[in-house]
Amino acid sequence: MKLETGDKAPDFSLIADNGKPFKLSSKLKGKALLVFFPGDGMPVCRRQMCDYRDGYSKFSDLGVELIAISADDVDFMKSFKKEHNLPFTLLSDKEGEVAQKYGSFGWFGIKRAVFLVNKDLDVKYKHIESVSIYSRSVDELIDIIKRKG
Repeated sequence: MKLETGDKAPDFSLIADNGKPFKLSSKLKGKALLVFFPGDGMPVCRRQMCDYRDGYSKFSDLGVELIAISADDVDFMKSFKKEHNLPFTLLSDKEGEVAQKYGSFGWFGIKRAVFLVNKDLDVKYKHIESVSIYSRSVDELIDIIKRKG
């Protein structure tokens, strides 16, 4: 299945960094930016998550919840979140099942991607990086949210 803008985003349930289940349709109150990334310990991922941390208030001001998804296990995510003081939810997609549903899974695991979804799970925007060393910046995403949201 190839997920496109305008499609319904697949609902899912994953374990969050607090060790509890996180079901997208139950937790989503407004808009969310689903951020798929390869792994917590990778330098590009660390820079990306810290950039989103530093711009977190910009997302919040637009009513957008940030949800980051990687294949890392919950214990590793919990320490990564604490070490970098990340204010948003991290979810463990250890087997890559959710990433596959979103078309964000490849030969080397989870691909770097962002999906803007609303409370009805409509995909308003999607971008899957062709090369994992790149990521959308906060300013790029804020501009997109203002245009598409």
